[in-house]
Amino acid sequence: MNDVPAIRLNNGTLMPQLGYGVFQVPDSEAARAVGDALEAGYRSIDTAAAYRNESGTGRAIAASGVPREELFVTTKLWNDRSRTWRREDVLRALDDSLGKLGLDHLDLYLIHWPRPMRDDFLTIWKTFEEIAESGRARAVGVSNFRPADLERIGAESPLVPAVNQIELHPLFPQAELRAVHSTLGIATEAWSPLGQGKELLALPAVVEAADRHGRTPAQVVLRWHLQLGNIVIPKSVTPSRIRENLDVFGFELDEADLAALDALGRGSSAGRIGPDPADFDI
Repeated sequence: MNDVPAIRLNNGTLMPQLGYGVFQVPDSEAARAVGDALEAGYRSIDTAAAYRNESGTGRAIAASGVPREELFVTTKLWNDRSRTWRREDVLRALDDSLGKLGLDHLDLYLIHWPRPMRDDFLTIWKTFEEIAESGRARAVGVSNFRPADLERIGAESPLVPAVNQIELHPLFPQAELRAVHSTLGIATEAWSPLGQGKELLALPAVVEAADRHGRTPAQVVLRWHLQLGNIVIPKSVTPSRIRENLDVFGFELDEADLAALDALGRGSSAGRIGPDPADFDI
């Protein structure tokens, strides 16, 4: 169950295509939940300063006994509204995250939100160039960036983000943004890959595909992502679900299954469940 394929990022770094996300996992529960995930076979862990569970995640990593070189650890810069971010703010935030995680480097460091109204993500990205050059992060990227934001980075920096982590699920498939990623050589990573869960997983197209393959609806949706080439980071704190979400490599959706799930897309922003990056100021 831990034979997870890897995606080669644009700087040559290999990233597991399926990882474990800890959004909304309290720090007091993170050590147990991440420990369960590592024991199940996950080797990619996605957290963020804003999740306030980097310390618990770090305790799980330290206690796991898994060699550091086998792990892929992602966290994100929480560019909050208290300031317009400067170089020293970014470097201090990185130090804080590394300290909580108990690591000397990250595998992937992301800008959590573009905040276009603040007009500071280019300054942040220039510091990310420095972080990447120093080796304190093996790869750097962004999260929730729109095509226009990626274009601005491309116009000002020679460093292309390795990853853009975005809301993406069958109800909100983000085809236009995925096409931009493909053109630029940016890997697409999906947060909330199962949508809000109950609604998506109860839809006939999903349930019928699950029945045909003898799988759960969640496994079918995760398989849809993997066959599209997305990186996914499903989250659960239930040990059985943690294992179930990893067990998605023993079957394949056929063209009819994929088409049925593709048809669930609601277009524009109708399927969005999270904030709109165009106006989300944190």
